[in-house]
Amino acid sequence: MSPAAATNATAVRPQLSHLRALESEAIHVMREVAAEFERPVLLFSGGKDSIVLLRLAEKAFRPAPFPFPLMHVDTGHNFPEVIEFRDRRVAELGERLIVASVQDSIDSGRAVEETGPRASRNRLQTVTLLDAISEHGFDAAFGGARRDEERARAKERILSFRDDFGQWDPKNQRPELWNLYNGRITKGEHVRVFPLSNWTELDVWEYIDQEQLEVPAIYFSHERKVFKRDGMLYAWREGTELIDGEEVFDATVRYRTVGDMSCTGGVESLAATLEEVVLEIAATRITERGETRADDRVSEAAMEDRKKAGYF
Repeated sequence: MSPAAATNATAVRPQLSHLRALESEAIHVMREVAAEFERPVLLFSGGKDSIVLLRLAEKAFRPAPFPFPLMHVDTGHNFPEVIEFRDRRVAELGERLIVASVQDSIDSGRAVEETGPRASRNRLQTVTLLDAISEHGFDAAFGGARRDEERARAKERILSFRDDFGQWDPKNQRPELWNLYNGRITKGEHVRVFPLSNWTELDVWEYIDQEQLEVPAIYFSHERKVFKRDGMLYAWREGTELIDGEEVFDATVRYRTVGDMSCTGGVESLAATLEEVVLEIAATRITERGETRADDRVSEAAMEDRKKAGYF
């Protein structure tokens, strides 16, 4: 082939887009884990990141059923719209959903309910998750964590190893060279797997837009009863304990993340379509957890401390 012909062939060769490269990497991770581990599980909360994981799993394994069940660690204080979406989406896929309940952990004495206006069940999810992993014998758990969310998550590998107590040691992680992953574990150990590690929040929303994926309505602008605390707008629900001076009012908000209602804030926004959400995220300079998750504001190392104990 002449130099001119070679140049022309290179010019017309299809280029792998940024999103397709991320998609390809994530699908490769899912297939590798499904092949190497005996009992994987995919953590599905109904949030945007786990919605993307479901789409990637479809591309990785359809038309066959997923080679793993789905599992949600339910605090009992989730947004009703998200739970409705979760159940409907799982039914559409025809997959098996395991619901691990924080309330059951409290009732059995495995976890102690917090009290007071700032009480949250978010931290209690760790016990429930580890108990469910042990009960079902899972040796790998897919999660939607991304490195851009929070500094502790930036320390994670794609395959994050947990010891037989479910604990994570950020100083003792295996190297990941190119796309080679060492999945060897001993009895009692397991791994958390993060196929979206190299994605950003903007990547997630651009992919949702590109694939035209349905997401819970609370990700879009809507009017809601809220109250302001510590600079964040929390959803008000019957039984919410307010602090002196706090008032309930109506605001036009949307949610960037959909965790436990007790520690997840909304942002004032008029973004009502996927395109508008993408534009809004492209313009922001604050991470979603930095802006809307109270549990990450407890201390500089709040997330890392929870992760060392076995959190997502």
